[in-house]
Amino acid sequence: MDMTWWAGQVAGLVALGFCLAGFASKQDDRLLVLLVSANIAFALQFVCFQSWTAAALTLLVIIRILLARRYPGNKRLMGLLLAANGLAAILTWQNWIDLLPLMAATLGTLGMFLLRGIPLRLVLGLAAFCWLLNNLLIGSFGGSLAEGLIMVTNAFTIRRLLQLQKAQATTPRSQG
Repeated sequence: MDMTWWAGQVAGLVALGFCLAGFASKQDDRLLVLLVSANIAFALQFVCFQSWTAAALTLLVIIRILLARRYPGNKRLMGLLLAANGLAAILTWQNWIDLLPLMAATLGTLGMFLLRGIPLRLVLGLAAFCWLLNNLLIGSFGGSLAEGLIMVTNAFTIRRLLQLQKAQATTPRSQG
């Protein structure tokens, strides 16, 4: 265990803090802003672990978050980012483990451009599961903990949003 390994672990823990704050938010905009910060830390983590496909795709995730926030529903941009994900994976491919970040990046791209609210969080939960498996396989404790806790936090937020929807549906509306 050298300094690079430790730096990767610390970067994963920093990403954890940003992710938990983001997924605990009921506001999509705040979620996306905090995810940019988390993904900068994740990219550094993957560089430290020499997981080049994950690092490249994480940099594209940052771009995707910013574009999806500004241009929601833009299928042309979504298609370009999906193609960029594929190209980045081809150029950096090392082994079968790299399929996991590619799946995560693809799910995230589809979710962020096409979905909002609970469906967005469900798809991001599946992406987090792919990232969790990737982190476990490359040996990142910080990243694994981050993705596992993201999944739990995301599930609680989905539950809160469902409760909010239910409360709003049962509240009588005043007529004025």
